[in-house]
Amino acid sequence: MTFPESYDDFRQFWMSNQQTAISSYIANNQSFIPNLLPEQAVQMPAVQLAYILEKRFGQQDFFRALNPENTIDSPVQNFENGEWLKTVNMVGINVRTIGSFWNVIKYALTLPNAQSSIHLLPIWECGVVASLYGIASWNINPEFFDDELAIAFPHLNTVEKQLKVVNNILHLMGKTVGMDVIPHTDRYSEITLANPQFFEWLQRKEFEIIDHSENLHEKVQEAVLDFLYQYGGTFSEYYPRQKENFFDNNVFSEEHRLRFLFGEKNNPEGRTERRNKLISHLFSMGYEPVPATMAPPYRGLAVDNREEAKTMDDDGRVWRDYVITKPQEMSRVFGPLARVKLYESKNNNIDWEIDFTKPRQEVWEYMAQKYAGFTNHYNFDFMRGDMSHVQMNPDGTPTNPDDYYDIHKYIKRKITSQKPYFGYFAESFLAPPNIMAYGNEEDHLEGSDTDTTLGDLQSMVVGTERFVQEFARYHQLLITRKFAPNFTIMTADKDDPRFDSFYLKGNEIRIFISLFLTDMPSYMGLGFEQRDPHPYPAPNEHYTKLYVFQLSEGEKATQGNYQWGQNGRLFRNISTLKKISDKIGQSIDNQDIEWLIKPDLTGINKVIAWTQKNKPTFIFVVNLNIEDDVSEDKLKNIERTNTTKLYYSSQNNSAWENEEPIVLAKDFLGKGECRIYKI
Repeated sequence: MTFPESYDDFRQFWMSNQQTAISSYIANNQSFIPNLLPEQAVQMPAVQLAYILEKRFGQQDFFRALNPENTIDSPVQNFENGEWLKTVNMVGINVRTIGSFWNVIKYALTLPNAQSSIHLLPIWECGVVASLYGIASWNINPEFFDDELAIAFPHLNTVEKQLKVVNNILHLMGKTVGMDVIPHTDRYSEITLANPQFFEWLQRKEFEIIDHSENLHEKVQEAVLDFLYQYGGTFSEYYPRQKENFFDNNVFSEEHRLRFLFGEKNNPEGRTERRNKLISHLFSMGYEPVPATMAPPYRGLAVDNREEAKTMDDDGRVWRDYVITKPQEMSRVFGPLARVKLYESKNNNIDWEIDFTKPRQEVWEYMAQKYAGFTNHYNFDFMRGDMSHVQMNPDGTPTNPDDYYDIHKYIKRKITSQKPYFGYFAESFLAPPNIMAYGNEEDHLEGSDTDTTLGDLQSMVVGTERFVQEFARYHQLLITRKFAPNFTIMTADKDDPRFDSFYLKGNEIRIFISLFLTDMPSYMGLGFEQRDPHPYPAPNEHYTKLYVFQLSEGEKATQGNYQWGQNGRLFRNISTLKKISDKIGQSIDNQDIEWLIKPDLTGINKVIAWTQKNKPTFIFVVNLNIEDDVSEDKLKNIERTNTTKLYYSSQNNSAWENEEPIVLAKDFLGKGECRIYKI
């Protein structure tokens, strides 16, 4: 059989050979469908996908999974804690790039067993600029509904039912599934407006913040009730007229409050119109939620009076950006976002100081109950903590952090009381002390009961001294700390024109290490498999980051659908590595590794090599130098006997596919070369 080489070859190969490939997958010869471009996978008809899944997993199990009233057991349900997350290879999916939850299943057909975990970027209705991270309500995002699926299976007639079924099927496929846990919402979300007491507020008049006192939320509550008095509720039923009762969830539930304020859940247009009127009512009095911030000093806001910091929305409201009054290196203000108010303030918030000895327990419990509810209903296996690097206490991490030290920790403990195996994957970048968080970030992660953390290898060019040094440091943290740093390949945040230089070369190395370095977790964003190198910025439609929000104007605007890359060479090389991982996975999975050549903390030596500690079967060698060859004497620490044979080399991967002897007529490792020796 002639194997495809280019992007067009792969497209044609699938069109001509799909039945053979599907039959092989159904027969369980592979854990994924080789040579199927993700771009083509997500175009697969729903009926064809259903046929494949039914034949692969059996009619009984497939139709059980297809019933949203059922719950398919998690592949990790027998674990006693989230330790499983410390070696998992995760794939992050921005559902907006592929259109629907159902298309996640199609994409998963391209993932081998080794990539066993799916992280779904935020799944809720969106607010300003339709940012996935600006939650407008606790309703599942209706844009992720799949019409074709509803036609094929009429009982799946809501986006909620479709999400439940998708998680069921992913579990059937042996994949774990995670959701985002986000400690902030859209600036004027339904959540914020229905619960002003859970957020911090300010009152602005033009360029001046005229009030940001501790209990300003009480005036906001009165303004919301005044709105109801003027415009009426959406129902004629009784509602409490006193703010102490109307906003008390024990007296008048949030569900009732939301209906009175905005209307029925199944009328999103009506809810948006109603919310817009309430926003205008509050805005006319200058009331705004205090925006979320990042990095020390976090606190102390002022209005940005520059002309370019002014925006006018479609309703003629003029918004102003905010700045930190005494900013440090990484200080940021996120105007469209409002963070929940977790602690009381000192001295009526005159100096923007937080009293960390006074947690607002009702807020903590509210957030925990919400995310526990989603976890239980949709059967999620882990959470990704958005902005886990936030540690706002200038004193740093205490020696013995209590439950109210960190909101992600609190939510995790709430969920693990019912699901012990539930894991916590933190979005933190392992930055130096006092850069992204007060104090030492490693201490903060341990104090937060983190299982794994993202790290920042995706923000470095493979083979640079910094990349090698940080890789070495991460592996030391893996051994000495309670959490595991990820070998992160690419995230949705970094699939952006500003970061093209990170991915011009060395992408096969990233995948190779992620698949075969089995004692370290990894993370890969969708689209990496066929991503084009961009020596110059491509049109915005080629970057998944720019689909985290929806903008029709400006430098981050997109027009139309996400455009997959056409990098056939990268896809071919990655496909080969996936096939190898399928073939040798049982020999190396769940085994500790033994370094033969460790990552160099100085960053000078750029060759690494490892094998399995207890039952050595394969040796993996990587030249992290993507610019220069290195002499083979760099491998002198590797014991190779006459029975040790070269199994794979990235310099000649077609030989592996054709099962030919691999012959390399040289005595050096090529630049960026990856090898596997079989013992």
